[in-house]
Amino acid sequence: MTTIVTDRAATPAAPTVPGRTMLDPTSEVDASPRSLTPRPTSLDGATVALLDINKARGDVFLDRVEQLLVERGVRVLRFVKPTLAKPAPVDLRQEIATQCHLVIEALAD
Repeated sequence: MTTIVTDRAATPAAPTVPGRTMLDPTSEVDASPRSLTPRPTSLDGATVALLDINKARGDVFLDRVEQLLVERGVRVLRFVKPTLAKPAPVDLRQEIATQCHLVIEALAD
C-alpha cells in the first residue's frame, strides 16, 4: 500500500508509486494530483539536462554523471539553479523543458 505524507492532512495526494511512501515537502494547500512521467527505455537521441542545485559537491557528482553519459553518446546540457533555497526560476525550468528530454538533479553534499 502506498502512503502519502504531507504537512497538511487536507492536502490532496501526491503522485503514487505502489509500495512506496511519497513525501510532499511543498506544503501545497491546493496541490493537484500528478502522475509520474514514464522513464525512457533508452537514451538514444535524448538530450539530458544535468541540474546543479548549488549544494556543495553537487557539481562533482554531475561531472561524473556527465562523463558516463557522454561516453555512451548522450548529449548533455548543464544548468545551475541560482540558489538551493528556492525552486528553480520559471525561465530556467522552461529552458530545460524545451531543450531536454529528461533531467538529472544533483542533491549531493
